[in-house]
Amino acid sequence: MEYDFHALTQVAHTMADAARAAILPHFRADDLSADNKLASGYDPVTIADRAAEKAMRGILADLRPNDAIMGEEFGAHPGTSGLTWVLDPIDGTRGFVAGTPTWGVLIAVGPDTGPLLGLIDQPYIGERFFGGAGEATLTGPHGTHAISTRAPRPLDKAILFSTFPEVGSDADRAGFEAVAQQVQLVRFGMDCYAYALVAAGQADLVIEAGLNNYDIQAPIALIEAAGGIVTDWQGGPAHEGGRVVAAANVEIHRAALDILKAFP
Repeated sequence: MEYDFHALTQVAHTMADAARAAILPHFRADDLSADNKLASGYDPVTIADRAAEKAMRGILADLRPNDAIMGEEFGAHPGTSGLTWVLDPIDGTRGFVAGTPTWGVLIAVGPDTGPLLGLIDQPYIGERFFGGAGEATLTGPHGTHAISTRAPRPLDKAILFSTFPEVGSDADRAGFEAVAQQVQLVRFGMDCYAYALVAAGQADLVIEAGLNNYDIQAPIALIEAAGGIVTDWQGGPAHEGGRVVAAANVEIHRAALDILKAFP
């Protein structure tokens, strides 16, 4: 099926602009409060999460009423076009609540087989990473320019990101640690910004587990457009979430998978 990438791109940017406007008044606000979505543990949601997703859904209702929607805060909305917009209004709400600028707005669109294009927006820093149709760009304080992933390097020279040191289950943690022991540098707590840095050529790997589709579809489209690869730990599709490895290139991806495949 043919898709109008230009039209989809324009809608994605319009949505990201609306999400920025909805979120920024609440970031680092003295009166910001968060509801906990978990009975055990901590998974916060704020007024900014809900306002941003409502703003994006409103734009889709006006501009793409036949497309389906899958959003973290308000769930699934059916469509008839064969395309689904996958939205995470604030990926990294824990970071948002803590005042760190590592959270971002995630927007992706595509058929059931995976995303065609993806956007990671960091409103406070003013950086927007966009990828689709084999091209990736970063718009920020230095203007707009093309980005691409890092060239191959040995695993012992690699930079590895993950959001949580716990990673997931005990088996997930063991797999992550097996790779982490082989790399040069490990950093935690980056949320979606870690995937943006892989696309921008600043890091080599992100390894995570327990993800939802709205956590990973925008990063998949962005990183693939920048020249990287994103799969599950066995090398299969990752657009539905679960265990994910995002890599700057085929070589570093293969090196990570050679280790992770031992942890089914």
